[in-house]
Amino acid sequence: MADYTLYCFAQSGNAFKAASYLQMCGADWAPRFVDFFGGETRTPEYRKINVMGEVPVLEHGDLRLAQTGVILDYLIGIFGRFGWENEAERREVFRWLFFDNHKLTSYTASLRFLRYYMKSEDTAVLDFLQGRAFTAYRVLDTHLAGKTFVVGERPTIADLSMCGYLFWPDEIGVDWADYDNIGAWLERIAALPGWVHPYELMPGHPLPDKS
Repeated sequence: MADYTLYCFAQSGNAFKAASYLQMCGADWAPRFVDFFGGETRTPEYRKINVMGEVPVLEHGDLRLAQTGVILDYLIGIFGRFGWENEAERREVFRWLFFDNHKLTSYTASLRFLRYYMKSEDTAVLDFLQGRAFTAYRVLDTHLAGKTFVVGERPTIADLSMCGYLFWPDEIGVDWADYDNIGAWLERIAALPGWVHPYELMPGHPLPDKS
Protein backbone atom coordinates (compact mmCIF):
# COMPACT_ATOMS: atom_id res chain seq x y z
CA MET A 1 0.00 0.00 0.00
CA ALA A 2 1.26 3.45 -0.92
CA ASP A 3 2.20 5.93 1.80
CA TYR A 4 -0.18 8.52 0.38
CA THR A 5 -3.57 8.12 -1.26
CA LEU A 6 -4.98 11.02 -3.23
CA TYR A 7 -8.68 11.07 -4.10
CA CYS A 8 -8.64 12.64 -7.54
CA PHE A 9 -9.67 12.53 -11.18
CA ALA A 10 -7.86 13.66 -14.30
CA GLN A 11 -10.03 16.67 -15.11
CA SER A 12 -9.63 18.30 -11.69
CA GLY A 13 -7.16 21.14 -11.61
CA ASN A 14 -7.38 21.27 -7.83
CA ALA A 15 -6.44 17.61 -7.56
CA PHE A 16 -3.65 18.24 -10.06
CA LYS A 17 -2.07 20.74 -7.68
CA ALA A 18 -1.65 18.11 -4.97
CA ALA A 19 -0.79 15.31 -7.39
CA SER A 20 1.95 17.44 -8.93
CA TYR A 21 3.53 18.06 -5.56
CA LEU A 22 3.54 14.36 -4.69
CA GLN A 23 4.84 13.37 -8.11
CA MET A 24 7.62 15.94 -8.27
CA CYS A 25 8.77 15.04 -4.77
CA GLY A 26 8.97 11.38 -5.68
CA ALA A 27 6.44 10.45 -2.98
CA ASP A 28 5.09 6.93 -2.70
CA TRP A 29 1.53 7.83 -3.64
CA ALA A 30 -1.43 6.28 -5.37
CA PRO A 31 -4.48 7.91 -6.96
CA ARG A 32 -7.92 6.85 -5.83
CA PHE A 33 -10.21 7.63 -8.78
CA VAL A 34 -13.28 9.68 -7.90
CA ASP A 35 -16.08 9.41 -10.45
CA PHE A 36 -17.06 13.08 -10.29
CA PHE A 37 -18.92 13.05 -13.59
CA GLY A 38 -20.82 9.96 -12.46
CA GLY A 39 -21.98 11.76 -9.34
CA GLU A 40 -19.79 10.04 -6.75
CA THR A 41 -19.02 13.23 -4.80
CA ARG A 42 -22.74 13.72 -4.16
CA THR A 43 -23.21 10.30 -2.56
CA PRO A 44 -23.56 9.83 1.22
CA GLU A 45 -20.57 7.50 1.15
CA TYR A 46 -18.29 10.16 -0.31
CA ARG A 47 -19.66 12.85 1.99
CA LYS A 48 -18.39 10.72 4.86
CA ILE A 49 -14.94 11.03 3.31
CA ASN A 50 -15.28 14.77 2.69
CA VAL A 51 -18.36 16.58 3.93
CA MET A 52 -17.68 19.29 1.34
CA GLY A 53 -18.10 16.79 -1.48
CA GLU A 54 -14.92 17.87 -3.23
CA VAL A 55 -11.57 16.61 -4.42
CA PRO A 56 -8.78 16.34 -3.63
CA VAL A 57 -8.63 14.44 -0.38
CA LEU A 58 -5.28 13.23 0.88
CA GLU A 59 -4.90 10.22 3.17
CA HIS A 60 -1.60 9.71 4.99
CA GLY A 61 -1.74 7.06 7.66
CA ASP A 62 -4.65 7.89 9.94
CA LEU A 63 -4.75 11.50 8.72
CA ARG A 64 -7.27 12.67 6.13
CA LEU A 65 -7.02 16.19 4.70
CA ALA A 66 -9.24 18.17 2.34
CA GLN A 67 -8.73 21.50 0.54
CA THR A 68 -5.71 21.85 -1.73
CA GLY A 69 -4.03 24.68 0.15
CA VAL A 70 -4.14 22.71 3.39
CA ILE A 71 -2.75 19.63 1.64
CA LEU A 72 0.11 21.56 0.04
CA ASP A 73 1.00 23.23 3.34
CA TYR A 74 1.01 19.83 5.05
CA LEU A 75 3.27 18.30 2.38
CA ILE A 76 5.78 21.12 2.74
CA GLY A 77 6.13 20.11 6.38
CA ILE A 78 7.00 16.57 5.31
CA PHE A 79 9.08 17.00 2.16
CA GLY A 80 10.46 20.51 2.72
CA ARG A 81 10.10 21.41 -0.94
CA PHE A 82 8.26 24.20 -2.77
CA GLY A 83 8.04 26.19 0.43
CA TRP A 84 9.47 29.45 1.72
CA GLU A 85 12.75 30.54 3.26
CA ASN A 86 11.41 33.17 5.67
CA GLU A 87 8.22 34.70 7.01
CA ALA A 88 8.08 37.37 4.33
CA GLU A 89 8.12 34.69 1.63
CA ARG A 90 5.51 32.66 3.50
CA ARG A 91 3.17 35.64 3.53
CA GLU A 92 3.77 36.26 -0.16
CA VAL A 93 3.10 32.61 -1.03
CA PHE A 94 -0.19 32.68 0.84
CA ARG A 95 -1.12 36.02 -0.68
CA TRP A 96 -1.02 34.40 -4.11
CA LEU A 97 -2.71 31.22 -2.88
CA PHE A 98 -5.65 33.28 -1.66
CA PHE A 99 -5.73 35.24 -4.93
CA ASP A 100 -5.73 31.96 -6.81
CA ASN A 101 -8.58 30.50 -4.79
CA HIS A 102 -10.72 33.62 -4.96
CA LYS A 103 -9.96 35.12 -8.36
CA LEU A 104 -8.09 32.71 -10.64
CA THR A 105 -9.04 29.08 -10.07
CA SER A 106 -12.59 29.89 -9.01
CA TYR A 107 -13.55 31.65 -12.25
CA THR A 108 -11.33 29.57 -14.53
CA ALA A 109 -12.73 26.27 -13.27
CA SER A 110 -16.33 27.48 -13.57
CA LEU A 111 -15.75 28.88 -17.06
CA ARG A 112 -14.10 25.69 -18.27
CA PHE A 113 -16.79 23.45 -16.78
CA LEU A 114 -19.70 25.35 -18.31
CA ARG A 115 -17.99 26.02 -21.63
CA TYR A 116 -16.31 22.68 -22.30
CA TYR A 117 -18.20 20.06 -20.33
CA MET A 118 -21.71 21.47 -20.07
CA LYS A 119 -21.63 23.12 -23.53
CA SER A 120 -23.57 25.98 -22.00
CA GLU A 121 -25.19 28.47 -24.37
CA ASP A 122 -25.83 31.02 -21.64
CA THR A 123 -23.66 33.73 -23.14
CA ALA A 124 -24.29 36.17 -20.29
CA VAL A 125 -22.91 33.77 -17.70
CA LEU A 126 -20.02 32.69 -19.92
CA ASP A 127 -19.11 36.30 -20.70
CA PHE A 128 -19.16 37.16 -17.00
CA LEU A 129 -16.94 34.23 -16.05
CA GLN A 130 -14.56 34.88 -18.93
CA GLY A 131 -14.28 38.54 -17.98
CA ARG A 132 -13.42 37.68 -14.39
CA ALA A 133 -10.97 34.92 -15.36
CA PHE A 134 -9.21 37.01 -17.98
CA THR A 135 -8.89 39.88 -15.50
CA ALA A 136 -7.09 37.48 -13.16
CA TYR A 137 -4.82 36.43 -16.03
CA ARG A 138 -3.86 40.04 -16.64
CA VAL A 139 -2.97 40.45 -12.98
CA LEU A 140 -0.82 37.33 -13.02
CA ASP A 141 0.76 38.17 -16.36
CA THR A 142 1.73 41.62 -15.09
CA HIS A 143 3.15 40.18 -11.89
CA LEU A 144 5.26 37.63 -13.79
CA ALA A 145 7.00 40.25 -15.93
CA GLY A 146 10.73 39.83 -15.31
CA LYS A 147 10.16 36.98 -12.86
CA THR A 148 10.97 33.28 -13.15
CA PHE A 149 8.28 32.11 -10.73
CA VAL A 150 5.50 33.71 -8.73
CA VAL A 151 7.56 34.18 -5.56
CA GLY A 152 11.30 34.49 -6.08
CA GLU A 153 13.46 32.53 -8.47
CA ARG A 154 12.35 29.04 -7.48
CA PRO A 155 8.97 27.31 -7.68
CA THR A 156 6.73 27.26 -4.63
CA ILE A 157 3.26 25.98 -3.89
CA ALA A 158 2.04 29.34 -5.20
CA ASP A 159 3.14 28.22 -8.67
CA LEU A 160 1.73 24.71 -8.28
CA SER A 161 -1.59 26.13 -7.14
CA MET A 162 -1.98 28.91 -9.69
CA CYS A 163 -1.10 26.75 -12.69
CA GLY A 164 -3.55 24.01 -11.72
CA TYR A 165 -6.20 24.80 -14.32
CA LEU A 166 -4.05 26.58 -16.89
CA PHE A 167 -2.73 23.62 -18.84
CA TRP A 168 -6.09 23.34 -20.65
CA PRO A 169 -6.14 26.56 -22.73
CA ASP A 170 -8.33 25.08 -25.47
CA GLU A 171 -10.91 23.94 -22.94
CA ILE A 172 -10.88 27.33 -21.21
CA GLY A 173 -10.94 29.28 -24.45
CA VAL A 174 -7.75 31.26 -23.96
CA ASP A 175 -4.61 31.72 -26.04
CA TRP A 176 -1.55 32.12 -23.85
CA ALA A 177 0.11 33.97 -26.71
CA ASP A 178 -2.03 36.87 -25.49
CA TYR A 179 -0.36 36.56 -22.08
CA ASP A 180 3.30 36.04 -22.88
CA ASN A 181 4.53 35.94 -19.31
CA ILE A 182 2.00 33.30 -18.29
CA GLY A 183 2.83 31.22 -21.35
CA ALA A 184 6.56 31.28 -20.58
CA TRP A 185 5.91 30.55 -16.89
CA LEU A 186 3.81 27.51 -17.74
CA GLU A 187 6.61 26.23 -19.94
CA ARG A 188 9.05 26.58 -17.05
CA ILE A 189 6.72 24.65 -14.74
CA ALA A 190 6.23 21.89 -17.31
CA ALA A 191 10.03 21.59 -17.58
CA LEU A 192 10.46 20.90 -13.85
CA PRO A 193 11.76 17.39 -13.05
CA GLY A 194 8.92 14.97 -12.50
CA TRP A 195 6.16 17.16 -13.95
CA VAL A 196 3.43 15.22 -15.76
CA HIS A 197 0.35 16.56 -17.54
CA PRO A 198 -2.84 16.01 -15.51
CA TYR A 199 -4.42 13.82 -18.16
CA GLU A 200 -1.45 11.46 -17.82
CA LEU A 201 -0.91 11.85 -14.09
CA MET A 202 -4.39 10.99 -12.77
CA PRO A 203 -7.03 8.45 -13.79
CA GLY A 204 -10.25 9.24 -15.62
CA HIS A 205 -9.14 10.54 -19.01
CA PRO A 206 -10.65 10.42 -21.48
CA LEU A 207 -14.21 10.54 -20.22
CA PRO A 208 -16.36 7.65 -21.43
CA ASP A 209 -18.41 8.34 -24.53
CA LYS A 210 -22.03 8.60 -23.41
CA SER A 211 -23.45 9.22 -26.89
